[in-house]
Amino acid sequence: MKLKLAQTEIEISYFLICLVALSLILSVFRDAFCAVLAIIIHESGHLLMMKIFGYFPKRIKIAPFEIVITDEKRHERQLVQNLLIIFSGPAANFICFLLLYLLYLIGIEMMLPIAAANLSVGLFNILPVMSLDGGQILYLLLCRNHSPVRSTQLVYRATFLILFPTAALGFLVLFHSHYNFSLLFVCAYLIFALIVRQEKYD
Repeated sequence: MKLKLAQTEIEISYFLICLVALSLILSVFRDAFCAVLAIIIHESGHLLMMKIFGYFPKRIKIAPFEIVITDEKRHERQLVQNLLIIFSGPAANFICFLLLYLLYLIGIEMMLPIAAANLSVGLFNILPVMSLDGGQILYLLLCRNHSPVRSTQLVYRATFLILFPTAALGFLVLFHSHYNFSLLFVCAYLIFALIVRQEKYD
């Protein structure tokens, strides 16, 4: 499904719409809502910082577990601007986590799941993994002393150094927590992103 907002094309995955409908049927809407809200807050942080620097994306694709922002002006900006735009996503999650957790501490218990979702999304995205914000930040910093090709290779190495122990930990969690698949699901998603998207920064 495609929409047009000013000069920005917004595409919403039909698979995402089906997942939302399924979550309503299975009565797991609260958890799904918290996760989606945290992702929206995350991407809004990126968009706000881009707007501050006078840029706005041509296309935004909303799909399950991610929102892809097409940033065609990236190579025209300074390094500091790119770093701020990338980090503003996790920063938005961390700020919301602090505010919502404070509300939880003063007695508004419904804020805890949303706070936890923001913390999880923020921490997840600062991992130095290809296709995540942490991987993009690592790539930009490496490019100061290495070629784009070499920097991409180093980010791939960091990605696998993160994925293998995380996957191993996921199996331990699976066998010791009554079939909790969450960590393994995260690893599977990252591997899927690497294979399908084949993210390149240069």
